Amino acid sequence: MPLKNRNEIVTNWLPRYTGEKLKNFGEYILLTNFANYVEKFAKWNNVPVVGKDKPFQCATAGNITIINFGMGSPGAATIMDLLSAIKPKAALFLGKCGGLKKRNKIGDLILPIAAIRGEGTSNDYFPPEVPALPAFALQKAISTTARDYKVDYWTGTVYTTNRRVWEHDDAFKKYLTKIRAYAVDMETATIFTVGFYNHIPTGALLLVSDQPMVAEGVKTAESDKKVTSSYVDNHIKIGIDSLKQLINNGLTVRHLRYL
Repeated sequence: MPLKNRNEIVTNWLPRYTGEKLKNFGEYILLTNFANYVEKFAKWNNVPVVGKDKPFQCATAGNITIINFGMGSPGAATIMDLLSAIKPKAALFLGKCGGLKKRNKIGDLILPIAAIRGEGTSNDYFPPEVPALPAFALQKAISTTARDYKVDYWTGTVYTTNRRVWEHDDAFKKYLTKIRAYAVDMETATIFTVGFYNHIPTGALLLVSDQPMVAEGVKTAESDKKVTSSYVDNHIKIGIDSLKQLINNGLTVRHLRYL
């Protein structure tokens, strides 16, 4: 039968993209760009990874589902649209980013208070002047959990771009310095914006995986392995426990009325 409206499309496409039935998704979502994040979550909770042959792999334990939506703002917009089929209570993005300040070290965490919409994808949802903001109650839960782990973090603005290979571009790097962003990534602004469009409270916790403003800080296969072995476990665990804090306390993270 033909899909007649938006709701029918996302209801059909979320299982098609993930291989998971709608009824099996948790009410709280972890989003990631990395298959190993899903695999670790599944191993720790003794649950299967679903959709290994699909565009978006996922795993569900309790009331939390983790989804790997791939890399970039188009994928981020797609998963945020598709999640409207289940109307999750919160979606938390666990991403990696490039640190733009000398004080940012590899392995540091950044809790974005806003994102700059440099990717273009989010312009299909709101005019460019609409800011990309997280649900602050969700960011507060992340902050509390990080403190419980005795982990420090930076707060600031992240610049989201669709460009992947720009580390050689001095003009673009000067622009990043001028706008005073703390970090650069390819998804956060899109997730915040499209989440807001779909009435899904969203947040993000970013792991500094490289320092692209200097040649010796550009990510390599070897450096990425070191980040994964040293910092990824804590990144995922803080994300899980942040959502559990909301679940166990029965807190709502919706901070705005959608008009």
